[in-house]
Amino acid sequence: MISENLNAFEVRLPLPVKTYDIDVAGIVSNIVYVRWLEDLRCELLTNYLPIEQQLESEFAPVILQTQIEYRKPIKLSEKPLGRMWINKMTTLKWVASAEILVNGTIAATAEQTGCFVDLSSGRPIPIPEDFSQLYFEYQKSSQVAFLMS
Repeated sequence: MISENLNAFEVRLPLPVKTYDIDVAGIVSNIVYVRWLEDLRCELLTNYLPIEQQLESEFAPVILQTQIEYRKPIKLSEKPLGRMWINKMTTLKWVASAEILVNGTIAATAEQTGCFVDLSSGRPIPIPEDFSQLYFEYQKSSQVAFLMS
């Protein structure tokens, strides 16, 4: 079931199923889930670290790894909802978790690991300070709320 508590930088999006998303088995093709993760990640960054800001500062995000666990097939008539949030951050890397739900039931879970790179050199850079500061402030406030409950 979907949690009402938002995680750090959590975004939610309806994920429309198109006819061309369906494979020969009559279910959403595995590759579509990767596209949905990209849609969710772009929404997350739009909300918390807009692309214009990234380009002005000459850096961009790069995905290092994507893992998806398919739990339940999704069909053309279903209306999935995607959730993504940042669940871990270090100096150089971040890890985003995601769930794709149908009628409140988890159809897939995923995790993406990424970093930011300097656009001129292509080399990894530390996570932008304003982005990491927001994340760690959220983590601190979540811990305080948990301790007070």
